[in-house]
Amino acid sequence: MKYTAAVLLASAAAVSADCATTSYEEGGNWFCQAVNQIKYTNLAASGSYKAVSSMSSSGDCSFSDKAYSGAIAPFDEELSVHVRGPTQLKSFAVYKPAATKKRAEHKSHRRHGHQHLHKKAAEGKQEEARAVGDDVIATINGQVVSWKNTWDGKTAAVADSKAAATTYPAAATTAATSSKTTKAASTASTSADFDAAGDYTRVAYYSAEDQTADGITFLGNYGGQGSGVFDNTWGNSLSYLSADGTSGAASSEILSNVLVGDNKEYAIFADTECADGDEECGYARPGSVAYHGFGGADKVFLFEFQMPASGKTGWNEDMPAIWLLNAKIPRTGQYSSCSCWGNGDGCGEADVFEVLASGDTKAKSTFHFLNSLGSSDYFDRPTSKYIKLAVVFQASSETASIKIIDDSVDFASSLSATTIESFVNDDGDSLLSTIMSFLSG
Repeated sequence: MKYTAAVLLASAAAVSADCATTSYEEGGNWFCQAVNQIKYTNLAASGSYKAVSSMSSSGDCSFSDKAYSGAIAPFDEELSVHVRGPTQLKSFAVYKPAATKKRAEHKSHRRHGHQHLHKKAAEGKQEEARAVGDDVIATINGQVVSWKNTWDGKTAAVADSKAAATTYPAAATTAATSSKTTKAASTASTSADFDAAGDYTRVAYYSAEDQTADGITFLGNYGGQGSGVFDNTWGNSLSYLSADGTSGAASSEILSNVLVGDNKEYAIFADTECADGDEECGYARPGSVAYHGFGGADKVFLFEFQMPASGKTGWNEDMPAIWLLNAKIPRTGQYSSCSCWGNGDGCGEADVFEVLASGDTKAKSTFHFLNSLGSSDYFDRPTSKYIKLAVVFQASSETASIKIIDDSVDFASSLSATTIESFVNDDGDSLLSTIMSFLSG
């Protein structure tokens, strides 16, 4: 099968300068023109990757084959969200189809201020007396919902770390093919777009200004600093993140309303801990802090952020980025050889908005799984203002869309199907340019 990356251009004028005639190289990376949206289509893959099955203190790492198939695979598995500075995250939200319920053992935590949340093994279960098949009625995000219980009380634990370092190959391109869109879905949204009974429900939310964190946990690669573990074999595991985003913490804290600076990274997971034997989490490094990611073939990530220029140079200096990883990667070792990242058969990394050179104002996108698939078009880096960005994985269209959306979009408790489509479809006045088709499987 083939995979294509489609790019929604900022204007009709921009599309006339396609990659075939305007591409240029900088530091080993190829660029074409600034865009508002990058789309990956035909994402229905079948393959396998090497999943970590054990890690020893002596440095032995064992793997087992993990097969995947279907729309969005392997990105339908749980993903973790990663941010590198200099970046200031103002707001963040995750949405899933309204029919998707939070796992029965999940207990939603709405936290304000710099409170510390101490997770206990028994925490996260709603009613242990419920049997499989019982009716469950609960209020989630202000909505009364019901479903048949399918949880038998067996959960699982895991650990964490970080995976193989990302490579940034120059994206190969073919001649651009442009076609006028017939759909006129606007990125501008009003309050009418957000219905309390909408088709997508918010399952995670963070507001830096309000110091609210609901359904999320901030982690970092600071194992040994208050939580997690460190050793000379595997280095730092995942730990809880300090409120300033620069070190580890003993328990869960809310990221403050701060600019996280150069060469500092943190991760966002769900607020449900992994448990021993949990298939969704997979194996985790012993002693690590391990939480579930955000799973499902249909899911939406909304970001509001800015990436101010620091003027620094050097390794990862003034090179901000936002990316998604198969959450199995950081649970074992994000920057170690013991992970499922792998070249050519990896478990999945989606570079959403990544600056590749110190001080550059261009941010690219690349997906890594069977091979690397990316666009040589780029987003303008928001150095002096906040922007809002929607990342949508949509099974029905086998599409992953990354789009700069209107400032008026509210990260409300639910989103309508119309709003989701506006995040995926191109604007009526823009041109859609197919610039890639080089992967086969």
